[in-house]
Amino acid sequence: MGGLIKSSIARKVAMALSGLFLVFFLLQHFTINFTSIFSADIFNELSHFMGTNPLVQFVLQPVLIFGVVFHFVMGFVLEIKNKNARAIKYAKYNGGANASWMSRNMIYSGLVILAFLGLHFYDFWVPEIVHKYVEFAPEDPTRYYPELLHKFESPIRTGLYALSFVFLALHLWHGFASSFQSVGFNNKYSVAATKFAKAFAIVIPVGFIIIAIVLHLNH
Repeated sequence: MGGLIKSSIARKVAMALSGLFLVFFLLQHFTINFTSIFSADIFNELSHFMGTNPLVQFVLQPVLIFGVVFHFVMGFVLEIKNKNARAIKYAKYNGGANASWMSRNMIYSGLVILAFLGLHFYDFWVPEIVHKYVEFAPEDPTRYYPELLHKFESPIRTGLYALSFVFLALHLWHGFASSFQSVGFNNKYSVAATKFAKAFAIVIPVGFIIIAIVLHLNH
């Protein structure tokens, strides 16, 4: 960890790798949630598998939590290091001359996403932990869809989720594409990879917004 903090290149690579890992999880999470808008039974089956599989619960879930924390910590470290470098090396710094607005404000979209994750954990992860390990409630394979539907009953909460996904799109628009460059992906497929990243940054957040709206309207 000390080496990562001291080396600018290592910090960017670590940030990119953790981001790519979270993108993979985001796609998996979207795939499961998307089934909720056309089949409650399929959503229940997938959610029950993810919620009871030991590999998912005791290996992949801790790895995911570590990945989220690591990504955000590295984001703050990079932001602080970059600000210090600009203050030392440039008397007058015009960030807009060399970088897009989104690339210069990743920290702010990241903070909104972090706040959203707090809400998401409060809505889903904490009740799940209480259900399993505090109340020791009997397992019900059909409970997942009604619980999901209940979370989107409020128009205010649905709006907060939708707004959060807009910021997720902004964050992915720069972050996903730049992660390929950070890990050294610079060949004849670079243009295609960038286009894929841009499309992903729009399609997945919009898909999540559609899911939230459909679930809200299903009440």
